[in-house]
Amino acid sequence: MNLKKTVGGFVGANLFAHRPLLVRMNLHPQVQPNSMKLWKFFRQLLFPGMKHLLVIPLLLAALPASGAEFTVLRPQQSSITFVSKQMGVPVEGSFRKFTARIAVDPARPEAGTARIDIDLASIDTGNAEADTEVAGKAWFDTKNYPAASFVSGSVKQSGRERYEALGKMTIKGKTLDIRTPFTLKQSADTLVIDGVFPLKRLDYGIGSGIWSDTDTVADEVHIRFHFTVARK
Repeated sequence: MNLKKTVGGFVGANLFAHRPLLVRMNLHPQVQPNSMKLWKFFRQLLFPGMKHLLVIPLLLAALPASGAEFTVLRPQQSSITFVSKQMGVPVEGSFRKFTARIAVDPARPEAGTARIDIDLASIDTGNAEADTEVAGKAWFDTKNYPAASFVSGSVKQSGRERYEALGKMTIKGKTLDIRTPFTLKQSADTLVIDGVFPLKRLDYGIGSGIWSDTDTVADEVHIRFHFTVARK
């Protein structure tokens, strides 16, 4: 498409070759309005997206910031529970008091960190007598070791929304390496972390003496955690 005819000094060029349009500025007053219409026409033809250029930054500014970490635990929506077996019968319990210092960026979960501290005296087995027993020296010995802790060392992805934390668990003064799989699910303003892992109680000296008999109380205990974390 070539414009051969000049209008008030306007010279056309091949539009599809993207050569510049030349416009004389000494246009006759009577053709000024027509020349402005032509300029608008060619501007829209050559640069159809120009009117959107100012809109894009505004849209980007309105988007939520990416890469924000979730660090604020919501205790009322979080829990740490366990399942052990006594005489082959599953027994459930929980810990009523714990702290969780978690920092997770959903865009980079592998860089996340966590430290979980559990108040062992807050155990709830559903039986007051049992709660008192497990707080004693043969079990948790909460007088000398009031808390158990888990500190993550690294995180790796194992599948879609599935990860594995490698860290160290400390109970009764003994620290051992542990792997715990977990999932991440993000909603509008929260991140939900769910996981479960097995723990060998005798590795930490939990249940000594007559309680070391695994026919009575199984060695393996499954620890389940559910954390709801929000942004600051």
